[in-house]
Amino acid sequence: MKFQEQQRTPLFDALKKYVADKTVPFHVPGHKGGKGIPEFRSFVGENVLSIDVTSGLLDLDTICNPLGVIQEAEELAACAFGADHAHFLVNGTTSGIQAMILSVAGPGDEIIIPRNAHRSVTGGLILSGVKPVYIKPVIDNYMGIAMGITPESVRRAIVEHPNAKAVFVINPTYYGVASDLKRIVEIAHSYGKPVIVDEAHGAHLGFHPDLPLSAMEAGADMSAVSVHKLLGSMTQSSLLLVKSDFIDDRKVKAAMNLTQTTSPSYPLMASIDVARKQMALNGRELLQRTIELCEDARKQLNAIKGLYVMGKEVEGTEGCFALDPTKIAINLREIGLSGFETEKLLKYEYHIQMELSDLYNVLAVVSIGDNEESVSVLINAIKDIVQKYGSNNVIKISTELPENQEVVVSPRFAYYSEKRVVRLEEAEGEISAEMLMAYPPGIPIICPGERITKEVIEYAKTLSSEGCHLQGTIDPEARTIMVLADRESVRYYERIKEVV
Repeated sequence: MKFQEQQRTPLFDALKKYVADKTVPFHVPGHKGGKGIPEFRSFVGENVLSIDVTSGLLDLDTICNPLGVIQEAEELAACAFGADHAHFLVNGTTSGIQAMILSVAGPGDEIIIPRNAHRSVTGGLILSGVKPVYIKPVIDNYMGIAMGITPESVRRAIVEHPNAKAVFVINPTYYGVASDLKRIVEIAHSYGKPVIVDEAHGAHLGFHPDLPLSAMEAGADMSAVSVHKLLGSMTQSSLLLVKSDFIDDRKVKAAMNLTQTTSPSYPLMASIDVARKQMALNGRELLQRTIELCEDARKQLNAIKGLYVMGKEVEGTEGCFALDPTKIAINLREIGLSGFETEKLLKYEYHIQMELSDLYNVLAVVSIGDNEESVSVLINAIKDIVQKYGSNNVIKISTELPENQEVVVSPRFAYYSEKRVVRLEEAEGEISAEMLMAYPPGIPIICPGERITKEVIEYAKTLSSEGCHLQGTIDPEARTIMVLADRESVRYYERIKEVV
């Protein structure tokens, strides 16, 4: 990495010059630097609205075919993240994940995917017509969470599905668990399969040696990284990274332009530019402080009787090759509180908002924006909750995820088929036409095209009874679900499945 070059912020500089030149705007957006929305401007400030301009202006480049300052900023990002190509995303990592799928496979093709993939993957399958080959992740029964996938499960899936076009990996999971990505890449590449990576929670990995390997370091072909989640840029700002002998970057760009907006947010892109510079120049130092904060917090929380925060001890176990220490998953099952209850207590009694909760855990994401004061507030609140609300009633609700469901038709076919609505509790045996998930973290319990089983229904009821908000269905309460209208649809699919 060239230190001098990484000090540059070409896009951000161009925007500041646009403002400094006192340019008179006769272009969209209509707020004209905030003058058209004074109430909003008085709260957020003039500067951010003054750089909220539109794509294609002279000297400001265009995101769909960057040839100027956006291209320069993307090249700097590629260098900083160890990629050959980097593409700015303003539709979040969701758009990057869907572009990756569209880049490697088409209607009727297969991709090998972990079952705990984010909902955006299902959207990508619907858009592309690709069929999923699901791998079940390892389940940690004590934590009640899905861990990673094993290299052996990837090899087995490739052998059983030799025509699969790619392998999809999560690096790391929401809870910071990383699979042996380097070994998975070696296996996939030995069979001529590219590896595409959801790195929404791993944008920081390549900037400190004590963190799990990033996708680019592990030799993966593409990764979509959420710069906004952990590196300080604004929400929705992400990168799509490419470094591959299997994938043509021109095809990636074409896939992106199918869904990428032609009116990107310049404040979002400028924040990527600045966040990249900060990490390239000071990332190791910033992350060292963050890691030390987390390890101290982990030590203090584990000293509280009844609590458990997983750490280095899980590395090397099945499903966890490495762990991101900046994820603090606090397990409360031994004190008789669910994660859902604890999240509400933290929010409404202590004004602390956690990243997510599940049956047993609350998850804190600690980043370069945290300090000793903010982390101490959380630790003291947890101590107080344990003292006030803890009990000896150990929670014993089963968190075993339902087994991989039978994929009867492709997600795309299910999405476009005739449908009817049934009560979820009466849907056993039906073929789902929509997703059902617990969000966060957005992991589908059932996906379009899969048969709904009794286990799925019972698992959904368990989550609902514990206060988890199920999403994905048109019914906001998830009491009903859309299913394929009739069996004739399935028979029709069987006749034409080679093309759908």
